Amino acid sequence: MKNFVVKTLANAGALGVAIWLLQDITLTGESTGNKALTLILVALVFGLVNVLVKPLVKLLTLPLFILTLGLITLVVNALMLLLTSWLAEQFDLSFHVEGFWTAILGGLIISVVSWALNIVLPDGD
Repeated sequence: MKNFVVKTLANAGALGVAIWLLQDITLTGESTGNKALTLILVALVFGLVNVLVKPLVKLLTLPLFILTLGLITLVVNALMLLLTSWLAEQFDLSFHVEGFWTAILGGLIISVVSWALNIVLPDGD
């Protein structure tokens, strides 16, 4: 359970950095508490997308992964971020990613920050 909480907090932190750095990734709310709750809920959705959908997409894109020497991972991460944005809209969460190229850059930022936070934060159950 502790590992799940740590990963969710790392995702929330990484999403927060991407929102802070990129003006086309938005998170709106009436108060700071509302924004923080929305960010944690979006991090949960993002985590579920990465656990449930990403492995299937990676399996289907395996030939492209080999052909592009792994660069297709940037596209897969962008698609997962766009899917998270769409799902957040369906759940009436105020999170939005505007455009594919923003999603590419956002996915790159989220990957780097999440990796760094997972190294720093404790893990284990």
